Amino acid sequence: MDLAQAKSEGYLKNQKSLSSSGKKMLAVIGVYTGFGSHLKRNKFRGSWMPRDDALKKLEERGVVIRFVIGRSANRGDSLDRKIDEENRATKDFLILENHEEAQEELPKKVKFFYSAAVQNWDAEFYVKVDDNVDLDLEGMIGLLESRRGQDGAYIGCMKSGDVITEEGSQWYEPEWWKFGDDKSYFRHATGSLVILSKNLAQYININSGLLKTYAFDDTTIGSWMIGVQATYIDDNRLCCSSTRQEKVCSMA
Repeated sequence: MDLAQAKSEGYLKNQKSLSSSGKKMLAVIGVYTGFGSHLKRNKFRGSWMPRDDALKKLEERGVVIRFVIGRSANRGDSLDRKIDEENRATKDFLILENHEEAQEELPKKVKFFYSAAVQNWDAEFYVKVDDNVDLDLEGMIGLLESRRGQDGAYIGCMKSGDVITEEGSQWYEPEWWKFGDDKSYFRHATGSLVILSKNLAQYININSGLLKTYAFDDTTIGSWMIGVQATYIDDNRLCCSSTRQEKVCSMA
């Protein structure tokens, strides 16, 4: 019954923010961050990420950018208070109240991010960006504008690779046995930058309680996309670590 109601309402759980023109916003860009990344956030604010009035003007164009962070395991401690204080000054955070911010919880963070983003903003696309990535913001906006109206879009730098089965290795996957005898990951977007169209973000929002997570967020998202009518779009401009000139991101 809840699912039927959500579908009848277009999956909207509350009132969304629109651009100043009243149109659906183009994108919500969530930049992952952590408690110890204050200097890195300031670096971004001083480079590609607008701040203060410029951030508001960007939202009038239909693009929202927020640093995305959960809460401390010790709710209300000095870590939480520092983030709240910083957010009061900068107003550029999306705080995931129900997510515990920890390295081992990153695969779950994508569920909370996409759910919170789609509940708060009505946009064409929802973009997850790691905090080791610099964006060419205008290039990204142009890329997204060219994809407006494309439902089911799963966009990124697509890859696959071996599933690491040796416990203690850097990319160890505890549930490696689920990936078959060949121990190879399915095609998925590199975790540094992942773009989902609205209906895919809505799917995550509605089904977040049932969606399985794996050891890494990129393969976790990829596993969700296998079971839906997603259009895989492999865009080399989103390969942030590549040496090609025409790209909209680079490793910070």
